[in-house]
Amino acid sequence: MKIMGNTKVYCKAVPLLPLQIQRTIEEFSKLPGIGPKSAERLTFHLLRSARASPEALGAALQKLKNELLHCATCQMVTTEENCELCRDSSRDRRTVLVVESPLDVVAFEKTSYTGLYHVLHGVLSPIDGMGPEQLKLKELIDRAGSGEIAEIILAMNPDVEGEATASYLRLKLQKLVPKITRLAHGLPMGADIEFADQGTLREALAGRRSLE
Repeated sequence: MKIMGNTKVYCKAVPLLPLQIQRTIEEFSKLPGIGPKSAERLTFHLLRSARASPEALGAALQKLKNELLHCATCQMVTTEENCELCRDSSRDRRTVLVVESPLDVVAFEKTSYTGLYHVLHGVLSPIDGMGPEQLKLKELIDRAGSGEIAEIILAMNPDVEGEATASYLRLKLQKLVPKITRLAHGLPMGADIEFADQGTLREALAGRRSLE
């Protein structure tokens, strides 16, 4: 029983959850975008659902960690030493698009880009413990030093960490490749200028192109 001011509040004791459930909730909570409540719902969904099998999930996660590799050339996730894209002889091998994650590769493959990639697996973020040693930066610098690359396109997200990573790479690569470019930032298709922020408009002006 708790006494709050002059009011007595009776608190019903809540039994502790078994350690197995607590650990599962904690592990789900470590995933990006998953808070404690979502982690609890996922855990109990696995317990009660006949379709969501904890055994199948566990097996899939084991294979995710044990059977996947990083491509020896571009660091994309793959099941072989070199990924399908790097083995494709029809691609432009003189152009390398540097991205943060494998999902970025999937996004660019839906465009008309035909060059190769390099996946950093993150960006520089000291607060998150992500320094140059935690990223696939050395592998990129080694590729750039081979003399086979004519252009490196930096395609990190236009946020603080992405800009810091792009600046760092520019300094490291500028003497190794003839051309380093950054993705243009500006107004997305279908956007209204009146609702755009100053930063977006500034980038749109700076990245303008000729209509010749």
